[in-house]
Amino acid sequence: MSHALRYEVNCSILFTELPLLERPAAAKQAGFDAVEFWWPFAEAVPSDADIDAFVTAIEDAGVQLVGLNFFAGYMPGGDRGLVSWPKRAGEFRDNIDVTVGIGEQLGCRAFNALYGNRVDGHSAVEQDELAIENLGLAARAAARIDATVLVEPVSGAERYPLRTAADVLTVIDRVQTSYGVQNVGLLADLYHLAVNGDDVDRVIAQYTDRIAHVQIADAPGRNEPGTGTLPLESQLAALASHGYTGWVGLEYKPSTTTVDSFGWLPRERRGLAG
Repeated sequence: MSHALRYEVNCSILFTELPLLERPAAAKQAGFDAVEFWWPFAEAVPSDADIDAFVTAIEDAGVQLVGLNFFAGYMPGGDRGLVSWPKRAGEFRDNIDVTVGIGEQLGCRAFNALYGNRVDGHSAVEQDELAIENLGLAARAAARIDATVLVEPVSGAERYPLRTAADVLTVIDRVQTSYGVQNVGLLADLYHLAVNGDDVDRVIAQYTDRIAHVQIADAPGRNEPGTGTLPLESQLAALASHGYTGWVGLEYKPSTTTVDSFGWLPRERRGLAG
């Protein structure tokens, strides 16, 4: 891949053979200078000791945290965020300051807010109203440290309503209009977009200026680039040529060991100097 994009490792889906707090150092050892995580704790408001241990693990590894998810519920059980979930909106709000606080300590400036599944007993309109309000609150909190709230389309979750870039941009437009905030951006996960049938090339051509973060995996399988059929190399080149200068998060399931799954990316391209 010839274009000069910056790559980083999602340590919630890669290096899972290691305890969570050992993964940042493993990413550094593999040649990367930056990492991202899904919410790394079991609850919305973890103990100070747990937060300190996480912060210390990132700092001791000598990597930059460039992305962190807000608390999204129990992901292995199928939860995909609390933003639009009436019963659990309070947990999301309690989590906002914790997440932004970790970002402030570690210099992380991008926070991914998973929208949440449709739930029985509440209309889509009601859930969407709640989501706009919660995303507005998150954006205002993130703005205190010049950070951006990310919203992403997701595949593989039947009741998750945001499937295309257009779905997400509709939500972002409403948040920006309702709350007078600009710091809400599209997380373009090229895997989710492709699997959901979006026209990824058109999204890149039309909306690169609205893309605040990129993640990649190949399809089918959600494994590393080169294991499937997605034209990731040309799509990343197109993003770069359209002016994208942000991070590309490796958010795939390694088909072999994590370290072996980096073979598609030469070591000199993994660090910031690459």
